[in-house]
Amino acid sequence: MKRDLERQVRQQLAGKAIMITGGLGFIGSNLAIRLASLGASAFIVDSLIPAYGGNLFNISGIEHKIRINIADVRDQHSMAYLVRDKDFIFNLAGQVSHIDSMEDPFTDLEINVTAQLSILEACRKNNPDAKIIYTSTRQLYGKPEYLPVDERHPARPTDANGVNKLAGELYHMLYDAVHGLRAVSLRLTNTFGPRQLIKHSRQGFMGWFIRKIIENSEIQLFGDGSQIRDFNYVDDVVDALLLAAVSEKANGQIFNLGGKEPVSLKQLVELMIEINRGGSYRLVPFPAEKLRIDIGSFYGKYAKINEALGWEPETPLREGLEKTIAFYKQNLDHYTGN
Repeated sequence: MKRDLERQVRQQLAGKAIMITGGLGFIGSNLAIRLASLGASAFIVDSLIPAYGGNLFNISGIEHKIRINIADVRDQHSMAYLVRDKDFIFNLAGQVSHIDSMEDPFTDLEINVTAQLSILEACRKNNPDAKIIYTSTRQLYGKPEYLPVDERHPARPTDANGVNKLAGELYHMLYDAVHGLRAVSLRLTNTFGPRQLIKHSRQGFMGWFIRKIIENSEIQLFGDGSQIRDFNYVDDVVDALLLAAVSEKANGQIFNLGGKEPVSLKQLVELMIEINRGGSYRLVPFPAEKLRIDIGSFYGKYAKINEALGWEPETPLREGLEKTIAFYKQNLDHYTGN
C-alpha cells in the first residue's frame, strides 16, 4: 500500500474494535496480521471446521495481540452478541468450494446466504453504526461476455456457490440502501499467498497447484491450458479491504479486484515450475462435473476501485509466487497435516 494511504488507514483504525469472521482462514489471518502491524487489534470469529481452511498456525506470532471466539456464523444467537460494539466487521466467512456447492447446495445456502442475513440483522438490531466489508467473488459473473469484466457485466453464475454469493452480496447492498448500514462488497479474483488452504483442491486450483509444485508432483491441467486468469497476491487484497473499510466513498459500492498480468494456466504452471526448480504438469481432458461449471477465460477490470479508493495490485505475479513457495517450503507440515 502506498505510504500516504497506509498513513490514512493507520490513523482511522487505531483503537477501533475490529471483528473478522473467518479470521483463522487464508485472507482473514493475513488481514489480522496486517492490523497488528498497524497498531490495531482484531477480534477473530471462526468455526475451525477443518474443510474450510481455518488454521491456528495462521496467526502464529500475533496470538497475544488478538482475541479468538470459536463460533459458527450460522449461529444467530452468537452473532447477535458478537457484533455488538464493533466499529468494523470484515465479513470474510463463507463456503467457497464450487464443487461442494453443487454436491451440497443447502449447506452453501446456509453459510453464504442465511448466515449473511443473520449477521446483517444482528448489526441492524444491535450495532447499526458498524461498517461491514464483505468479500464476494468474480465467480458470480459466470462465463464472460467480454474481457476484461467490469462491474456492469451481467451476473450469470454457473454454480450454486455463485448464486449464493451473489445473494449474500445483494443483501449487504440492500441493508446499506434501506437500513442505513454502511456496507461495501469486494469481488475477489484468484487470491493466492501464504496461509492458503492446500490440503485439497476443493477450494480452488491455486493452492493445490502450489502444493503439487512444492512436492515435485505432477499437476493435471484440464483442457489445453489456454484458459486465462488474473491473480492477486494476498497482501494486495488486504490493502483493498482496509481501504474499503476507512473510505466513506466505498459505502454501498461493489468493486472488482483484478490482476495486472493475466496469464494462461499453462503459463502460470510453467512459471511455478521455474521458480521452484522442479515439478511437472500434464494436459488432461476436463472431468464432466468440472466442465459443466467451467467459465473459460476470465480477467477483471479494477478501474472503479482504482479511481474511487486509489487501489491497484502492487505485487508482480512472479514476486508473489516466490514469496508463497518460500513460505510453504518452510511451513509445509502445518498445512498438509503430515
